[in-house]
Amino acid sequence: MAKWKKPGWKFYFLCVFILSVVVLIFSGTNRAALDPFRILRQVPNTCPQRISDQTITPLSDTKHLLVSAYMDQRVKGSGIRIISIFRRDSIQPLDCLFCCMGVLSGATTQAKIKEHSDNFGFPFVTTDVLCQIPQNCNATHVSLLPMTRLMGSSLTWLPIRNKKSSGEDEKKTRFDFTVCISNLFEFDNVLQYAQALEMYRLLGVDRVVIYNTSCGPDLNRLLKSYSLEGFVELVPWPINTHRNSSRGRLFSTHRGDVYYFGQLAMLNECVYRSMDRSRYVLLHDINEIMMPYQHDSLKALMDTLQKEHPRVGVFLIESHTYIKKPLEEAEHNLLHQWPGVSGSNILENIYRVEANRSTYFQPYKLIVQPRMVAQIRRHSVLRKFGEQFKIPPELCHVIHCQSGNSSAHPPEKIHVDTRLWDFNNKLIPHVNEVLRKAGLLGSQMAS
Repeated sequence: MAKWKKPGWKFYFLCVFILSVVVLIFSGTNRAALDPFRILRQVPNTCPQRISDQTITPLSDTKHLLVSAYMDQRVKGSGIRIISIFRRDSIQPLDCLFCCMGVLSGATTQAKIKEHSDNFGFPFVTTDVLCQIPQNCNATHVSLLPMTRLMGSSLTWLPIRNKKSSGEDEKKTRFDFTVCISNLFEFDNVLQYAQALEMYRLLGVDRVVIYNTSCGPDLNRLLKSYSLEGFVELVPWPINTHRNSSRGRLFSTHRGDVYYFGQLAMLNECVYRSMDRSRYVLLHDINEIMMPYQHDSLKALMDTLQKEHPRVGVFLIESHTYIKKPLEEAEHNLLHQWPGVSGSNILENIYRVEANRSTYFQPYKLIVQPRMVAQIRRHSVLRKFGEQFKIPPELCHVIHCQSGNSSAHPPEKIHVDTRLWDFNNKLIPHVNEVLRKAGLLGSQMAS
């Protein structure tokens, strides 16, 4: 027993003990790094209270922007899809951290980062971040953090949407048709907005989602009136607060940080926003109307097409250019006018320009079943879960109202199409009513 009292033996056993502890710590760390679920250490059990209520949220310690988080269990190994705008040259590994009904998850999961293929040369690109939810976690909020960063109190949480349904029960949808309108900026075309929105309503649209960067005071009054009614959902889109947006679609020409005010992120966000509440989503601009030519409404059209093509989740609609021509006085008197209301009158766009199909790229706009698509672009779908179908133009096509000069087109390529006028008896009084309601018609009655 005397030998245990010698200083040399004490020092030896102390070294062995310290070495064993170090080995255990580092081996545990390595196992956690290899495991998709990383155990959190020395963190509080309750979730931090900083929850983002913004439509665009900067991701701390990065150059990236987060838009919104949605439950999405259609992709294996996923549970949450975070729609984002990432800087392409600084994408690094990220961890997903969850708040489970007010309690912090016991582990993080490694994020899967999926860049969209369309970036048009711009530094920032629409990006999906896929997160797997840990077991036994009823996730309500999610946050992202770089793997090299320790979890702290400065995390910002995104609420998780689309939690109420699995996305398979169509009976839970509130709407048949939702229109997604992106890129409202520095715009005050009141008359065109009123006419287009009322035209959508007559065709059977239930909700219009508009992403608003900026607009004039009169248009703002009109849209707020629609918003109070519930027909329009105005989504703030302050992209210029965070990045220098391009006003064009090519980086080589228009420069800027992000493509056309972040349009692709908006369109994808709108599809997921509508996924659990709308059977169909229409993706087009405010100067475009998806017009059925053999049916009185979009519902009648889509009921027919869906019966014939039950596996289709993406419908492509040809876009056709409609212009104005200088009107003779007699013709002008036939058209309803709105004096004192700013904007263009789409009822004058009755001249369809026939495109040269051998040289002209035919653009399409989309009607999609949101549960059957994962990623979209302006004129097509990047990822889908079903089939797609091109609707014949004689059945339905897009009336794209432009202010082009008729002299730029050969006369034989211009055809009169007054399909819009078929709705005049209802459209005109509806437009008058919404303008009056918003206080934009004033004492000058529409003549």
